[in-house]
This record gives sequence, structure tokens and C-alpha cells, in this order.
Amino acid sequence: MGEAKRRQETGGPSPRKRSRKSLVFTGLVIVAVAVVAALYYLTQPSLTGAGDLPDVSEDTPAFPAELDRYGVSVGPEDADVVVREFADYQCPACARFAEATARLKEEYVEPGKVRFVFFDLPLPQHTHSTPAAMAARCAGDQDQYWAMHDRLFEEQSNWESLSDASDRFAGYADDLDLDNRRFKRCMESELHSEAIEDSRQVAIQLQIASTPTVLVNNIPLNRPGWEQLSAVVERELNEQ
Repeated sequence: MGEAKRRQETGGPSPRKRSRKSLVFTGLVIVAVAVVAALYYLTQPSLTGAGDLPDVSEDTPAFPAELDRYGVSVGPEDADVVVREFADYQCPACARFAEATARLKEEYVEPGKVRFVFFDLPLPQHTHSTPAAMAARCAGDQDQYWAMHDRLFEEQSNWESLSDASDRFAGYADDLDLDNRRFKRCMESELHSEAIEDSRQVAIQLQIASTPTVLVNNIPLNRPGWEQLSAVVERELNEQ
């Protein structure tokens, strides 16, 4: 059964705003932890077929779509196939996988076949990962989230070793023709720090600690890359 057929929409503010909502969020993530544990134990890579593609048993629960609102998404809300990535902008493996997600957006998201959800998971050892996530979200305030997202990964080697990457991020904002004063105010005020933390907490509650962690519907990839990603996406689309 496709993702859209199993999805139940919920609303409400982020889990950190009200204690009552926090309880709701906690309940959701408890369920989600159980789901991810099931995914871990039930995932059985195929012994035959192209690339030994990962799969899960038919009774594996769907990914809790209620948590998608804590990530940043693109694509049709009713898509049968949803790709979710937990990533860190300063993670080298995430920068390599960004080439795959760029193709995913072009070949599957833009034609309306797939929805893509990106969750921020800044790792503590990466000093620029949270500011980079902030830069993407501040660009998003001016409708350029994905352009900044892609630029940060493309240029990762040019800013990851800087002592302060803020000027470099502001330069990317200039390149994207953003209102730079507005962008800088957003960065300096850390306007989206709560949203980034909420996204990180989803990963923590789901016991996701490595980046990139990628799931196609409820199927975790064991070798994230375009070959496996596109093959699993195609298989899931053909099963709808």
C-alpha cells in the first residue's frame, strides 16, 4: 500500500511551544521509535536482483508521516512514494549524496511522482552545521530554500574549514539575489533555531544518529547513492 493511502494528516505547532503539544509530540515519537526499531530488525536486503536492494516485510508499519512537518518538504502531499533524508550540511557523505537528491528532485519530484522531506540533523562535531541549516532556512524565508540547500552542499569544501562561515553564507545569499539585510537579520537573530532543534529532536527520538540516513517510504537504504535510491524508488512506484 502506498504512503498516501496510509497517511493521516495532523496539525499543530512545533513540540517545544506548549507542554500539551509536547505530550502529543512525545507520543508520536514513541510510536516512531517502535517503527524504526521494526525497520532495523525487519529490513532484509535481497540476495538477488540489481544491487541487492533493501526491503521490509509487508507488515512493517509506515513511517509516521505526522513527523514530516518538522522537516522541509517539496513535492505533492499525496505522493505514494516519500523519500526522507536526515542530514548534516557539513557531513562529507551528505554532500556526496546531495547529487542524488538533486537528480531525485529533477526526475521524480518535479514531475509529481515523489515527495522529498529533508530533516536537519546537525552533528556536534561540526561547528558550521547549525549555521548552515540556519542559512538554508533563512533563504527559505525568501523562497530560496532549495537553492541555498544545494549551494551549501556544492560548496561545502569552501566553507567547512573556515573559522567563521557567516560571510561566505551571506555571499551565497547575494548570489541568489536575496535581500541580504533581511538574510543577515535572520542569521544573527537565529530566527529558525527552534525549528532546527525540533528537526534534530525527531532524529534523536527515532534513534537516528548517522548522516545521511535515507528512507524510501519505510525502507532504509543501506548504501545511500543514486543507483540504490532510484532503484528502490522505481520499485515502490511500480508496486502502487
